[in-house]
Amino acid sequence: MGTFIEKLRSVQQKTHSLLCIGLDVDPQKLPHHLQKHTGGILEFNRAIIEATSDLVCAYKPNLAFYEALGERGWLILRKTLKLIPWGTITIADGKRGDIGNTAEQYARALFDGLGFDAVTVNPYMGYDSIEPFLRMPEKGVFVLALTSNPGSRDFQRLKVGTMPLYIKVVRKAVTWNTRGNVGLVVGATHPKELRKIRTLAKELPILIPGIGAQGGDLERSVCYGCTDANDLAIVNVSRSILYASQGKDFAEAARREALNLLAIIRKTQETMERKSNDRSGRGIHYGSKYSKHP
Repeated sequence: MGTFIEKLRSVQQKTHSLLCIGLDVDPQKLPHHLQKHTGGILEFNRAIIEATSDLVCAYKPNLAFYEALGERGWLILRKTLKLIPWGTITIADGKRGDIGNTAEQYARALFDGLGFDAVTVNPYMGYDSIEPFLRMPEKGVFVLALTSNPGSRDFQRLKVGTMPLYIKVVRKAVTWNTRGNVGLVVGATHPKELRKIRTLAKELPILIPGIGAQGGDLERSVCYGCTDANDLAIVNVSRSILYASQGKDFAEAARREALNLLAIIRKTQETMERKSNDRSGRGIHYGSKYSKHP
């Protein structure tokens, strides 16, 4: 089965994509013709997935948007996960983090019960609150390091000794990666810090939210978030793709927006590869796998 990092590398190579779509569906923002439809959210998710599944390496449902709907929301989430093609990474964005026996139940619910490939976790309570998620090498665990929201400065940048807390978290996460399944969450709104974090976590996947509505820089996120092998950055975009249109053409509009973003990502990767080849004396390699287009 392999480790989660191996699985992620495989799907990124297969799809030639670093793009992840966040399925954070707000019922109030659905296209008008679906807002009064009892199955509107599921139909919306179905159309988005069908329109974009060949363009992404992952989908990331934010659990809060489904939990808020009660029992119906959990049913929608289960059915949505079944719509995602096999092999595409599914990330449960729940930012879980609690004492060991509670964390164990969260891990069972998300991995065994719902079948997610990966989760986001909050490291504030320490290793024992994360360890239950780490037990299966094939399941990814994205540790919050430096988040995209303005409030991230309240704690994440506080100095612990001579370094900020988020750097301490990154260093710890690297030591926890004994099974090849640990990743980090670093907001696209912090490109300078993302660059530093990548130097400390050379082979860990980095989930990068904050592109689009939050103002993160896409090119720098790709440039600073990728490994030397030009992979393992997961660039998450939600609202600008999901709500590209409020009309019946919402799925087509979502695909156009995803294609536009993917073109920027691939162009950035190609530029990075050329620079790498120039530095190594190999010259420009125009046959880059990232030059492929759907």
